[in-house]
Amino acid sequence: MSWTTDNQKNLMLFSGRAHPELAEAVAKELGIQVTPQTARDFANGEIFVRFEDSVRGSDAFVLQSCPAPLNKWLMEQLIMIDALKRGSAKRITAILPFYPYARQDKKHRGREPISARLVADLLKTAGADRIITVDLHTDQIQGFFDGPVDHMHAQGQLAEYVKEHYGTDNVTVVSPDSGRVRVAEKWADALDGAPLAFIHKTRDPLVPNQVKSNRVVGEVEGRICVLIDDMIDTGGTIAGAVRVLKDAGAGDVIIATTHGVFSHPAAERLASCGAKEVIATDTLPITEDKQFENLTVLSIAPLLAQTIHQVFENGSVTSLFDGVA
Repeated sequence: MSWTTDNQKNLMLFSGRAHPELAEAVAKELGIQVTPQTARDFANGEIFVRFEDSVRGSDAFVLQSCPAPLNKWLMEQLIMIDALKRGSAKRITAILPFYPYARQDKKHRGREPISARLVADLLKTAGADRIITVDLHTDQIQGFFDGPVDHMHAQGQLAEYVKEHYGTDNVTVVSPDSGRVRVAEKWADALDGAPLAFIHKTRDPLVPNQVKSNRVVGEVEGRICVLIDDMIDTGGTIAGAVRVLKDAGAGDVIIATTHGVFSHPAAERLASCGAKEVIATDTLPITEDKQFENLTVLSIAPLLAQTIHQVFENGSVTSLFDGVA
């Protein structure tokens, strides 16, 4: 009697219900189908998930964005990962285009949680072997997960769009605060050595989503200002920064962000703040009520698909950034 085994690797993509359009776009880039599943909520809010196909021995990629209600979609992803673990998937990669609780990455005062670390622990306990995410709020979050973390960056797509539509001759890269100057330096390199500026601001740690923008540090008068940030939530900070730039004599102001959270009243603020264009990616679903006339949304699907391909083929994810990451 002889035994033969099929050791061909099997890539399977799974999608939560938060942003199925993104999963379908990623699947199309990869030339595969999203694995069918049954997912529903019980009357008391409990979530049930069951996959229709066998997952035994698969290289499973579980994609879930986390818009509001964030806690529900995070829980759904944990349940999906647990189902895959109990279904004998060989390796489970959690794809979180927008990492939930990323802003809570350290303690500002006593008796506060580090919720970003808790999310990493939950993913590991559920059964995730690896994480793929895009533009973390701070790089240190990568160290919270006990396993490989592929931290991808949307800067390439965003910067290429800016170069194509606005050039680089009269551009200044502006950080909304001093904490993101390092990121702004990378943007400046991508925009052919554009000069830098940043907004000096103050924040009350007791009042969320409220920031006072004070003044501009750097030369912005008459220049096209590319105002960058990793996420825009209610839009108060970034709208205030646009006003400060305009008061300092800036020309057109372009806002570029990876994560368009756009909680109310972000759409109204961004539409009326004086920015010529707001560029975001679709790491989060930007529903019709969050859209406005000067908003441009770029697809993050090609970057996620390339990352999945490299991970599945045991290739180099760093190669997607020309070796610089």
